[in-house]
Amino acid sequence: MNAITDDLAFAAVRAPIAAAIAAAQFTGRGDERAADQAAVDAMRAALNALPIKGRVVIGEGERDEAPMLYVGEEVGKGVGPALDIAVDPLEGTTLTAKAKANAMSVMALAPKGGLLHAPDTYMDKLAIGPGYEEGIVDLDKPVDQNVRALARAKGVTVQDIGVCVLDRPRHASIIEALRAVGARVHLIGDGDIAGVINCTNPETGIDMYVGSGGAPEGVLAAAALKCVGGQFQGRLIIRNDEERVRAEHAGLSDVKRRYTLDELVSADAIFIATGVTTGSLLYGVKNVAGIVHTNTIVMNSATRTVAELRLKQPVA
Repeated sequence: MNAITDDLAFAAVRAPIAAAIAAAQFTGRGDERAADQAAVDAMRAALNALPIKGRVVIGEGERDEAPMLYVGEEVGKGVGPALDIAVDPLEGTTLTAKAKANAMSVMALAPKGGLLHAPDTYMDKLAIGPGYEEGIVDLDKPVDQNVRALARAKGVTVQDIGVCVLDRPRHASIIEALRAVGARVHLIGDGDIAGVINCTNPETGIDMYVGSGGAPEGVLAAAALKCVGGQFQGRLIIRNDEERVRAEHAGLSDVKRRYTLDELVSADAIFIATGVTTGSLLYGVKNVAGIVHTNTIVMNSATRTVAELRLKQPVA
């Protein structure tokens, strides 16, 4: 019997909603640590109320030696399905602290063994939306070739292709190559999970995501794509011996391996995200006359369902 049911999805939704509400209290206050801690505390409490035998496989940073929602922590009531859980209680701590767009609380769930335990390193990423044959784009090919190939497959010109890239100095050559070929470059300051998911929504004008970012966030983004379709390729970036040891500790000895979406998320999965600040994917938390408004997206690859929830509840 498949444990990844819509009932589980809608029970689990309480965790990112609670985390988003808690983090939103610190929007614009300039305190990243306080916002993140509030989200962690709230998400952990909500997860421990669920009838699951959960184990965190992607959680708060290994380097930070987090005391809660750390990799390996068991959550839930200890009854029910055995699940891998990947969490980012506040994706966009800086965005929240500065009251900028696209901060979210994010979580993915899959049967035990279904989510890759990605170490706290960087990952090269390439993602496109659904509707294309496998192999249209390739992480090992130059970005301009991938853009041309995607344009041909879509039946448009290169000038019609939008590519999302994190605005970082390390991506200068990628940005230059994209602009040289005529593609439209959408630069984002943070929040590459939302950047990847935007590839699946034609209204965003984004067809592709490319560049390096956190490896744990890559697994979370792949879980979302697993639910709605699309392609994802990733490869760990190992910069020193410490990161190599971290990867080996996670059971990933071949650090040059290129992972596909189905290798990052090998079983059916649930992906849930609640907006903290309003962005391209979700509205942020609002407190109106003592009533908290939240906006959440719930995806389930097992049932191929995507639901958007807009909930209201009294301020606790």
